[in-house]
Amino acid sequence: MMALKDILYRVTINAVVGSTLVDINAIQFDSRNIHDNDLFVAIKGTIVDGHDFIEKAITKGARAVVCEKLPDNFHNGITYVEVKNASRALAFMASNYYEMPSENLKLVGVTGTNGKTTVATLLYHLFKKAGFKVGLLSTVKIMVDNKEYKATHTTPDSLTINKYLKEMNNDGVEFCFMEVSSHGIHQNRTEGLHFEGGVFTNLTHDHLDYHNSFAEYRDVKKSFFDNLPASAFALVNIDDKNGLVMLQNTTARKHTYALKTYADYRVQILENEFRGLLLKIDDSEVWTKLIGNFNAYNMIAIYGTADLLGLKKDESLQLISTLESVSGRFQYLISDEKITAIVDYAHTPDALKNVLETINNIRTKNEELITVVGCGGDRDKTKRPIMGNIASTLSTKVIITSDNPRSEVPEAIINEIEAGVEPQNFKKVVSIVDRKQAIKTACQLAKPNDIILIAGKGHENYQEIKEERFDFDDFKIVKELLKQLQK
Repeated sequence: MMALKDILYRVTINAVVGSTLVDINAIQFDSRNIHDNDLFVAIKGTIVDGHDFIEKAITKGARAVVCEKLPDNFHNGITYVEVKNASRALAFMASNYYEMPSENLKLVGVTGTNGKTTVATLLYHLFKKAGFKVGLLSTVKIMVDNKEYKATHTTPDSLTINKYLKEMNNDGVEFCFMEVSSHGIHQNRTEGLHFEGGVFTNLTHDHLDYHNSFAEYRDVKKSFFDNLPASAFALVNIDDKNGLVMLQNTTARKHTYALKTYADYRVQILENEFRGLLLKIDDSEVWTKLIGNFNAYNMIAIYGTADLLGLKKDESLQLISTLESVSGRFQYLISDEKITAIVDYAHTPDALKNVLETINNIRTKNEELITVVGCGGDRDKTKRPIMGNIASTLSTKVIITSDNPRSEVPEAIINEIEAGVEPQNFKKVVSIVDRKQAIKTACQLAKPNDIILIAGKGHENYQEIKEERFDFDDFKIVKELLKQLQK
Protein backbone atom coordinates (compact mmCIF):
# COMPACT_ATOMS: atom_id res chain seq x y z
CA MET A 1 0.00 0.00 0.00
CA MET A 2 1.16 3.54 -0.75
CA ALA A 3 -0.46 6.91 0.00
CA LEU A 4 -2.02 8.55 -3.05
CA LYS A 5 -0.15 11.82 -2.38
CA ASP A 6 3.19 9.93 -2.67
CA ILE A 7 2.06 8.26 -5.90
CA LEU A 8 1.21 11.72 -7.33
CA TYR A 9 4.73 13.14 -6.73
CA ARG A 10 5.94 15.13 -9.85
CA VAL A 11 2.49 14.84 -11.52
CA THR A 12 1.03 18.14 -12.79
CA ILE A 13 -2.46 18.32 -11.23
CA ASN A 14 -5.33 20.55 -12.42
CA ALA A 15 -7.91 19.72 -9.70
CA VAL A 16 -8.56 17.30 -6.81
CA VAL A 17 -11.91 16.17 -5.39
CA GLY A 18 -11.52 14.17 -2.13
CA SER A 19 -8.49 13.25 -0.01
CA THR A 20 -5.01 12.38 -1.35
CA LEU A 21 -4.13 10.75 1.98
CA VAL A 22 -5.95 7.50 1.05
CA ASP A 23 -3.85 4.32 0.74
CA ILE A 24 -3.65 2.70 -2.69
CA ASN A 25 -3.12 -0.99 -3.28
CA ALA A 26 -2.14 -0.94 -6.99
CA ILE A 27 -2.33 1.25 -10.13
CA GLN A 28 -4.44 0.06 -13.10
CA PHE A 29 -5.36 1.62 -16.46
CA ASP A 30 -7.55 -1.34 -17.52
CA SER A 31 -10.82 -1.38 -15.57
CA ARG A 32 -11.02 -5.17 -15.96
CA ASN A 33 -7.98 -5.54 -13.66
CA ILE A 34 -9.33 -3.37 -10.82
CA HIS A 35 -9.45 -4.75 -7.27
CA ASP A 36 -10.34 -3.16 -3.91
CA ASN A 37 -8.44 0.07 -3.09
CA ASP A 38 -6.81 0.33 -6.52
CA LEU A 39 -6.14 3.56 -8.41
CA PHE A 40 -7.75 3.71 -11.87
CA VAL A 41 -6.09 5.87 -14.55
CA ALA A 42 -8.48 6.82 -17.36
CA ILE A 43 -6.45 7.05 -20.58
CA LYS A 44 -7.78 8.13 -23.98
CA GLY A 45 -6.55 5.39 -26.33
CA THR A 46 -6.75 5.15 -30.11
CA ILE A 47 -9.68 2.72 -29.91
CA VAL A 48 -11.25 3.08 -26.42
CA ASP A 49 -11.45 5.94 -23.94
CA GLY A 50 -10.74 5.02 -20.32
CA HIS A 51 -13.11 7.80 -19.18
CA ASP A 52 -16.04 5.59 -20.32
CA PHE A 53 -14.99 2.99 -17.73
CA ILE A 54 -14.65 5.15 -14.60
CA GLU A 55 -18.00 3.98 -13.19
CA LYS A 56 -17.11 0.34 -13.86
CA ALA A 57 -13.75 0.78 -12.08
CA ILE A 58 -15.45 2.31 -9.02
CA THR A 59 -18.01 -0.52 -8.95
CA LYS A 60 -15.11 -3.02 -8.95
CA GLY A 61 -13.46 -1.35 -5.94
CA ALA A 62 -11.34 1.57 -7.19
CA ARG A 63 -10.54 4.00 -4.37
CA ALA A 64 -9.25 6.82 -6.56
CA VAL A 65 -9.48 7.95 -10.20
CA VAL A 66 -6.97 9.94 -12.26
CA CYS A 67 -8.52 11.44 -15.40
CA GLU A 68 -8.24 14.30 -17.91
CA LYS A 69 -11.88 15.37 -17.42
CA LEU A 70 -13.73 15.08 -14.10
CA PRO A 71 -17.04 13.14 -14.30
CA ASP A 72 -20.36 14.94 -13.81
CA ASN A 73 -21.22 12.90 -10.72
CA PHE A 74 -18.94 12.08 -7.77
CA HIS A 75 -19.11 9.12 -5.35
CA ASN A 76 -18.55 9.63 -1.65
CA GLY A 77 -15.24 8.27 -0.41
CA ILE A 78 -13.69 8.27 -3.91
CA THR A 79 -10.83 10.66 -4.72
CA TYR A 80 -10.80 12.22 -8.21
CA VAL A 81 -7.64 13.80 -9.63
CA GLU A 82 -7.76 15.79 -12.87
CA VAL A 83 -4.52 15.99 -14.90
CA LYS A 84 -3.67 17.50 -18.26
CA ASN A 85 -2.21 14.29 -19.74
CA ALA A 86 -3.16 10.94 -18.17
CA SER A 87 -0.58 8.78 -20.00
CA ARG A 88 2.21 11.14 -18.90
CA ALA A 89 0.82 11.15 -15.34
CA LEU A 90 0.72 7.33 -15.40
CA ALA A 91 4.44 7.20 -16.26
CA PHE A 92 5.39 9.32 -13.23
CA MET A 93 2.95 7.48 -10.94
CA ALA A 94 4.30 4.09 -12.04
CA SER A 95 7.84 5.26 -11.29
CA ASN A 96 6.80 6.57 -7.85
CA TYR A 97 4.80 3.44 -7.01
CA TYR A 98 7.80 1.20 -7.73
CA GLU A 99 10.18 3.58 -5.89
CA MET A 100 11.89 5.08 -8.95
CA PRO A 101 13.69 1.88 -9.98
CA SER A 102 15.42 3.44 -13.02
CA GLU A 103 17.56 5.53 -10.66
CA ASN A 104 19.02 2.42 -9.04
CA LEU A 105 20.66 1.06 -12.20
CA LYS A 106 22.18 2.39 -15.42
CA LEU A 107 19.40 2.47 -18.02
CA VAL A 108 20.32 2.98 -21.70
CA GLY A 109 17.62 3.56 -24.34
CA VAL A 110 18.22 2.54 -27.98
CA THR A 111 16.05 4.21 -30.62
CA GLY A 112 15.95 4.40 -34.43
CA THR A 113 14.19 2.53 -37.26
CA ASN A 114 16.59 -0.38 -37.76
CA GLY A 115 19.03 -2.02 -35.37
CA LYS A 116 17.27 -1.30 -32.03
CA THR A 117 16.76 -4.96 -31.12
CA THR A 118 20.22 -6.02 -32.27
CA VAL A 119 22.05 -3.23 -30.43
CA ALA A 120 20.05 -3.60 -27.18
CA THR A 121 20.28 -7.42 -27.21
CA LEU A 122 23.99 -7.55 -28.03
CA LEU A 123 24.75 -4.96 -25.33
CA TYR A 124 22.91 -7.23 -22.88
CA HIS A 125 25.10 -10.19 -23.97
CA LEU A 126 28.30 -8.11 -23.96
CA PHE A 127 27.79 -6.91 -20.38
CA LYS A 128 26.72 -10.40 -19.27
CA LYS A 129 29.98 -11.78 -20.70
CA ALA A 130 31.83 -8.98 -18.87
CA GLY A 131 30.47 -10.43 -15.63
CA PHE A 132 27.67 -7.97 -14.78
CA LYS A 133 24.06 -8.58 -13.83
CA VAL A 134 22.13 -7.14 -16.76
CA GLY A 135 18.53 -6.40 -17.79
CA LEU A 136 16.95 -6.20 -21.26
CA LEU A 137 13.65 -4.66 -22.39
CA SER A 138 13.25 -5.58 -26.07
CA THR A 139 10.70 -6.45 -28.76
CA VAL A 140 11.60 -10.09 -28.54
CA LYS A 141 11.88 -10.65 -24.78
CA ILE A 142 12.45 -9.11 -21.38
CA MET A 143 15.43 -10.36 -19.37
CA VAL A 144 15.91 -9.82 -15.64
CA ASP A 145 19.50 -11.08 -15.52
CA ASN A 146 18.98 -14.77 -16.40
CA LYS A 147 15.18 -14.81 -16.04
CA GLU A 148 13.23 -14.49 -19.32
CA TYR A 149 9.75 -13.02 -19.89
CA LYS A 150 7.85 -12.74 -23.17
CA ALA A 151 7.54 -9.23 -24.63
CA THR A 152 4.24 -7.92 -26.03
CA HIS A 153 5.19 -4.42 -27.32
CA THR A 154 8.38 -2.75 -28.59
CA THR A 155 8.15 -0.42 -25.62
CA PRO A 156 5.93 -1.86 -22.84
CA ASP A 157 3.49 0.36 -20.90
CA SER A 158 4.85 2.47 -18.02
CA LEU A 159 3.59 0.13 -15.31
CA THR A 160 5.20 -2.91 -16.94
CA ILE A 161 8.52 -1.09 -17.49
CA ASN A 162 8.74 0.02 -13.87
CA LYS A 163 7.58 -3.37 -12.55
CA TYR A 164 10.45 -5.12 -14.38
CA LEU A 165 12.96 -2.40 -13.44
CA LYS A 166 11.95 -2.90 -9.79
CA GLU A 167 12.47 -6.65 -10.19
CA MET A 168 15.91 -5.86 -11.67
CA ASN A 169 16.67 -3.70 -8.59
CA ASN A 170 15.71 -6.60 -6.31
CA ASP A 171 17.95 -8.91 -8.33
CA GLY A 172 20.98 -6.59 -8.18
CA VAL A 173 20.98 -5.71 -11.89
CA GLU A 174 23.54 -2.95 -12.68
CA PHE A 175 22.80 -2.18 -16.35
CA CYS A 176 19.62 -2.35 -18.39
CA PHE A 177 19.31 -1.90 -22.17
CA MET A 178 15.96 -0.90 -23.55
CA GLU A 179 14.46 -0.56 -27.01
CA VAL A 180 12.69 2.77 -27.24
CA SER A 181 10.11 2.93 -30.04
CA SER A 182 8.50 6.03 -31.50
CA HIS A 183 5.10 4.71 -30.32
CA GLY A 184 6.45 4.34 -26.79
CA ILE A 185 7.90 7.88 -26.77
CA HIS A 186 4.73 9.38 -28.25
CA GLN A 187 2.55 7.61 -25.69
CA ASN A 188 4.75 8.90 -22.83
CA ARG A 189 5.82 5.39 -21.78
CA THR A 190 9.41 6.51 -21.18
CA GLU A 191 8.48 9.57 -19.08
CA GLY A 192 9.55 9.45 -15.45
CA LEU A 193 12.51 7.18 -16.26
CA HIS A 194 16.08 8.19 -15.50
CA PHE A 195 18.34 7.33 -18.46
CA GLU A 196 22.09 6.98 -18.24
CA GLY A 197 22.31 7.33 -22.02
CA GLY A 198 20.52 7.18 -25.35
CA VAL A 199 21.67 5.63 -28.65
CA PHE A 200 20.35 6.60 -32.10
CA THR A 201 20.83 4.03 -34.91
CA ASN A 202 19.17 5.51 -38.05
CA LEU A 203 15.88 6.82 -39.39
CA THR A 204 14.06 5.45 -42.43
CA HIS A 205 10.55 5.07 -43.77
CA ASP A 206 8.47 3.27 -41.14
CA HIS A 207 5.41 3.63 -38.90
CA LEU A 208 3.87 6.31 -41.10
CA ASP A 209 0.56 4.53 -40.47
CA TYR A 210 0.89 5.83 -36.89
CA HIS A 211 2.78 9.10 -37.37
CA ASN A 212 1.26 11.48 -39.93
CA SER A 213 4.55 12.34 -41.61
CA PHE A 214 8.25 11.53 -41.65
CA ALA A 215 8.94 14.88 -39.92
CA GLU A 216 6.59 13.96 -37.06
CA TYR A 217 8.22 10.50 -36.80
CA ARG A 218 11.69 12.16 -36.64
CA ASP A 219 10.59 14.76 -34.08
CA VAL A 220 9.14 12.10 -31.78
CA LYS A 221 12.51 10.27 -31.83
CA LYS A 222 14.25 13.61 -31.23
CA SER A 223 12.09 14.33 -28.16
CA PHE A 224 13.68 11.31 -26.45
CA PHE A 225 17.11 12.98 -26.73
CA ASP A 226 15.67 16.42 -25.85
CA ASN A 227 14.53 14.98 -22.52
CA LEU A 228 17.79 13.25 -21.55
CA PRO A 229 19.38 14.76 -18.41
CA ALA A 230 22.71 16.62 -18.57
CA SER A 231 24.31 13.68 -16.69
CA ALA A 232 23.46 11.27 -19.55
CA PHE A 233 25.25 10.60 -22.86
CA ALA A 234 23.71 10.79 -26.35
CA LEU A 235 25.45 8.57 -28.91
CA VAL A 236 24.27 9.01 -32.52
CA ASN A 237 25.05 7.66 -35.97
CA ILE A 238 26.16 10.72 -37.99
CA ASP A 239 26.27 8.87 -41.31
CA ASP A 240 22.49 9.28 -41.03
CA LYS A 241 21.59 12.93 -41.69
CA ASN A 242 19.10 12.79 -38.80
CA GLY A 243 21.88 11.93 -36.32
CA LEU A 244 22.88 15.57 -35.77
CA VAL A 245 19.17 16.55 -35.59
CA MET A 246 18.87 14.29 -32.52
CA LEU A 247 21.63 16.27 -30.82
CA GLN A 248 20.26 19.78 -31.57
CA ASN A 249 18.53 20.47 -28.28
CA THR A 250 19.84 17.84 -25.90
CA THR A 251 21.70 18.81 -22.73
CA ALA A 252 23.26 15.31 -22.61
CA ARG A 253 26.96 14.77 -23.44
CA LYS A 254 27.19 14.48 -27.24
CA HIS A 255 29.03 11.61 -28.94
CA THR A 256 29.01 10.31 -32.50
CA TYR A 257 29.78 7.12 -34.43
CA ALA A 258 30.17 6.45 -38.16
CA LEU A 259 31.45 4.18 -40.89
CA LYS A 260 31.78 6.77 -43.69
CA THR A 261 32.66 10.04 -41.94
CA TYR A 262 34.85 11.30 -39.09
CA ALA A 263 33.30 10.62 -35.67
CA ASP A 264 34.21 9.98 -32.01
CA TYR A 265 33.83 6.25 -32.65
CA ARG A 266 34.77 5.08 -36.13
CA VAL A 267 34.65 1.66 -37.78
CA GLN A 268 36.16 0.40 -41.05
CA ILE A 269 35.21 -2.79 -42.87
CA LEU A 270 38.35 -4.70 -43.87
CA GLU A 271 36.64 -7.95 -44.95
CA ASN A 272 32.97 -8.77 -45.52
CA GLU A 273 31.91 -12.38 -46.12
CA PHE A 274 29.22 -14.90 -45.11
CA ARG A 275 31.33 -16.09 -42.19
CA GLY A 276 31.45 -12.58 -40.70
CA LEU A 277 33.18 -9.18 -40.75
CA LEU A 278 36.77 -8.13 -40.15
CA LEU A 279 36.53 -4.63 -38.68
CA LYS A 280 38.96 -1.93 -37.65
CA ILE A 281 37.80 -0.19 -34.48
CA ASP A 282 40.07 2.26 -32.63
CA ASP A 283 43.13 1.08 -34.62
CA SER A 284 42.44 -2.52 -33.52
CA GLU A 285 41.32 -5.30 -35.83
CA VAL A 286 38.41 -7.35 -34.59
CA TRP A 287 36.59 -10.30 -36.18
CA THR A 288 32.85 -10.56 -35.63
CA LYS A 289 30.49 -13.39 -36.61
CA LEU A 290 27.88 -10.86 -37.70
CA ILE A 291 27.51 -10.01 -41.37
CA GLY A 292 26.98 -6.91 -43.49
CA ASN A 293 27.50 -3.13 -43.41
CA PHE A 294 24.53 -2.59 -41.09
CA ASN A 295 26.13 -4.87 -38.50
CA ALA A 296 29.33 -2.82 -38.70
CA TYR A 297 27.17 0.10 -37.54
CA ASN A 298 25.64 -2.04 -34.79
CA MET A 299 29.12 -3.11 -33.61
CA ILE A 300 30.47 0.44 -33.38
CA ALA A 301 27.29 1.57 -31.57
CA ILE A 302 27.82 -1.24 -29.05
CA TYR A 303 31.53 -0.46 -28.67
CA GLY A 304 30.83 3.27 -28.15
CA THR A 305 28.09 2.56 -25.58
CA ALA A 306 30.30 0.13 -23.66
CA ASP A 307 33.11 2.73 -23.60
CA LEU A 308 30.76 5.47 -22.33
CA LEU A 309 29.54 3.08 -19.62
CA GLY A 310 33.10 2.52 -18.44
CA LEU A 311 34.02 -0.84 -19.96
CA LYS A 312 37.70 -1.17 -20.87
CA LYS A 313 38.26 -0.89 -24.64
CA ASP A 314 40.38 -4.05 -24.95
CA GLU A 315 37.80 -6.07 -23.04
CA SER A 316 34.97 -4.71 -25.23
CA LEU A 317 36.79 -5.65 -28.44
CA GLN A 318 37.55 -9.12 -27.16
CA LEU A 319 33.91 -9.67 -26.15
CA ILE A 320 32.55 -8.22 -29.43
CA SER A 321 34.40 -11.00 -31.28
CA THR A 322 32.37 -13.62 -29.35
CA LEU A 323 28.89 -12.17 -29.99
CA GLU A 324 26.40 -14.21 -32.03
CA SER A 325 23.66 -12.93 -34.35
CA VAL A 326 20.29 -12.12 -32.75
CA SER A 327 17.43 -14.52 -33.57
CA GLY A 328 15.81 -13.58 -36.91
CA ARG A 329 18.46 -10.94 -37.71
CA PHE A 330 20.52 -12.25 -40.67
CA GLN A 331 20.21 -15.74 -39.23
CA TYR A 332 21.55 -18.24 -41.76
CA LEU A 333 22.18 -21.92 -42.47
CA ILE A 334 24.07 -23.72 -45.23
CA SER A 335 22.40 -26.95 -46.45
CA ASP A 336 24.07 -30.20 -47.53
CA GLU A 337 23.86 -29.02 -51.17
CA LYS A 338 25.53 -25.71 -50.22
CA ILE A 339 22.34 -23.67 -50.46
CA THR A 340 22.51 -20.66 -48.11
CA ALA A 341 19.16 -19.78 -46.48
CA ILE A 342 18.95 -16.44 -44.65
CA VAL A 343 16.09 -15.32 -42.39
CA ASP A 344 15.92 -11.60 -41.63
CA TYR A 345 13.44 -9.28 -39.91
CA ALA A 346 13.71 -6.77 -42.80
CA HIS A 347 10.19 -5.27 -42.78
CA THR A 348 11.01 -1.75 -43.99
CA PRO A 349 12.30 -0.66 -47.44
CA ASP A 350 15.64 0.42 -46.01
CA ALA A 351 16.18 -2.79 -44.02
CA LEU A 352 15.30 -4.94 -47.07
CA LYS A 353 17.64 -2.88 -49.29
CA ASN A 354 20.43 -3.23 -46.65
CA VAL A 355 20.14 -6.98 -46.40
CA LEU A 356 19.91 -7.52 -50.20
CA GLU A 357 22.88 -5.22 -50.87
CA THR A 358 24.85 -7.04 -48.17
CA ILE A 359 24.18 -10.38 -49.89
CA ASN A 360 24.98 -8.95 -53.33
CA ASN A 361 28.27 -7.51 -52.06
CA ILE A 362 29.33 -10.91 -50.76
CA ARG A 363 28.04 -13.29 -53.48
CA THR A 364 30.01 -14.04 -56.67
CA LYS A 365 27.01 -13.43 -59.03
CA ASN A 366 27.30 -16.99 -60.38
CA GLU A 367 24.46 -18.03 -58.11
CA GLU A 368 20.78 -17.09 -57.88
CA LEU A 369 19.46 -14.85 -55.11
CA ILE A 370 15.86 -15.94 -54.44
CA THR A 371 13.93 -13.58 -52.16
CA VAL A 372 10.71 -14.50 -50.33
CA VAL A 373 9.04 -11.30 -49.12
CA GLY A 374 5.72 -10.05 -47.75
CA CYS A 375 4.38 -7.06 -45.78
CA GLY A 376 2.42 -7.08 -42.53
CA GLY A 377 -1.28 -6.15 -42.50
CA ASP A 378 -2.68 -3.15 -40.59
CA ARG A 379 0.65 -1.37 -41.03
CA ASP A 380 1.99 1.43 -43.24
CA LYS A 381 0.69 0.68 -46.80
CA THR A 382 2.92 3.20 -48.57
CA LYS A 383 6.02 1.04 -48.10
CA ARG A 384 4.54 -2.02 -49.91
CA PRO A 385 5.22 -1.03 -53.56
CA ILE A 386 8.64 0.33 -52.54
CA MET A 387 9.55 -3.06 -51.04
CA GLY A 388 8.25 -4.83 -54.17
CA ASN A 389 10.51 -2.58 -56.27
CA ILE A 390 13.59 -3.15 -54.07
CA ALA A 391 13.13 -6.94 -53.91
CA SER A 392 12.63 -7.31 -57.69
CA THR A 393 15.53 -4.94 -58.56
CA LEU A 394 18.10 -6.53 -56.23
CA SER A 395 17.17 -10.26 -56.53
CA THR A 396 17.36 -12.71 -59.42
CA LYS A 397 13.98 -14.30 -58.45
CA VAL A 398 11.26 -13.01 -56.10
CA ILE A 399 8.35 -14.82 -54.47
CA ILE A 400 5.85 -12.36 -53.01
CA THR A 401 3.83 -13.93 -50.24
CA SER A 402 1.84 -13.33 -47.08
CA ASP A 403 3.53 -12.06 -43.90
CA ASN A 404 1.24 -11.39 -40.92
CA PRO A 405 -1.89 -10.17 -42.74
CA ARG A 406 -3.73 -9.52 -39.45
CA SER A 407 -7.20 -8.16 -40.36
CA GLU A 408 -6.34 -7.45 -44.04
CA VAL A 409 -6.89 -9.71 -47.07
CA PRO A 410 -3.48 -11.27 -47.98
CA GLU A 411 -4.15 -11.06 -51.75
CA ALA A 412 -4.80 -7.31 -51.47
CA ILE A 413 -1.46 -6.78 -49.65
CA ILE A 414 0.34 -8.85 -52.33
CA ASN A 415 -1.25 -6.76 -55.12
CA GLU A 416 0.06 -3.59 -53.43
CA ILE A 417 3.60 -5.05 -53.23
CA GLU A 418 3.41 -6.15 -56.90
CA ALA A 419 2.44 -2.59 -57.95
CA GLY A 420 6.05 -1.51 -57.31
CA VAL A 421 7.61 -4.08 -59.68
CA GLU A 422 8.90 -2.44 -62.86
CA PRO A 423 8.06 -4.05 -66.27
CA GLN A 424 11.64 -5.27 -66.90
CA ASN A 425 11.43 -7.27 -63.63
CA PHE A 426 8.00 -8.89 -64.18
CA LYS A 427 9.55 -12.15 -65.35
CA LYS A 428 11.48 -12.49 -62.05
CA VAL A 429 8.38 -12.34 -59.86
CA VAL A 430 5.79 -14.91 -58.81
CA SER A 431 3.15 -14.52 -56.07
CA ILE A 432 2.14 -17.37 -53.73
CA VAL A 433 -0.29 -16.49 -50.93
CA ASP A 434 0.54 -19.43 -48.64
CA ARG A 435 3.85 -18.55 -46.92
CA LYS A 436 4.95 -22.15 -46.37
CA GLN A 437 4.29 -22.94 -50.03
CA ALA A 438 6.26 -19.84 -51.02
CA ILE A 439 9.28 -20.96 -48.96
CA LYS A 440 8.93 -24.49 -50.39
CA THR A 441 8.93 -23.11 -53.95
CA ALA A 442 12.10 -21.10 -53.19
CA CYS A 443 13.76 -24.29 -51.90
CA GLN A 444 12.66 -26.22 -55.03
CA LEU A 445 14.04 -23.51 -57.33
CA ALA A 446 17.36 -23.28 -55.48
CA LYS A 447 20.39 -25.09 -56.90
CA PRO A 448 23.73 -25.71 -55.15
CA ASN A 449 25.44 -22.43 -54.05
CA ASP A 450 22.21 -20.41 -54.51
CA ILE A 451 21.02 -18.05 -51.79
CA ILE A 452 17.47 -17.85 -50.36
CA LEU A 453 16.46 -14.77 -48.38
CA ILE A 454 13.24 -15.01 -46.34
CA ALA A 455 12.41 -11.46 -45.26
CA GLY A 456 9.81 -9.82 -43.06
CA LYS A 457 8.95 -11.89 -40.03
CA GLY A 458 12.40 -12.74 -38.68
CA HIS A 459 12.15 -13.74 -35.00
CA GLU A 460 8.31 -13.79 -35.02
CA ASN A 461 7.44 -17.48 -34.69
CA TYR A 462 3.78 -17.03 -35.65
CA GLN A 463 1.43 -15.84 -38.37
CA GLU A 464 -1.49 -13.62 -37.40
CA ILE A 465 -4.56 -14.09 -39.62
CA LYS A 466 -7.95 -12.56 -38.71
CA GLU A 467 -6.95 -12.07 -35.05
CA GLU A 468 -5.83 -15.70 -34.76
CA ARG A 469 -2.20 -16.71 -34.25
CA PHE A 470 -0.70 -19.81 -35.85
CA ASP A 471 2.74 -21.31 -35.17
CA PHE A 472 5.08 -20.30 -37.98
CA ASP A 473 8.86 -20.13 -37.69
CA ASP A 474 10.60 -19.13 -40.97
CA PHE A 475 14.00 -20.51 -39.92
CA LYS A 476 12.60 -23.84 -38.71
CA ILE A 477 10.45 -24.26 -41.86
CA VAL A 478 13.22 -23.54 -44.39
CA LYS A 479 15.57 -25.91 -42.51
CA GLU A 480 12.95 -28.73 -42.59
CA LEU A 481 12.03 -28.15 -46.25
CA LEU A 482 15.65 -28.21 -47.45
CA LYS A 483 16.12 -31.48 -45.55
CA GLN A 484 12.90 -33.00 -47.00
CA LEU A 485 13.90 -32.00 -50.53
CA GLN A 486 17.37 -33.50 -49.86
CA LYS A 487 19.05 -30.24 -50.68
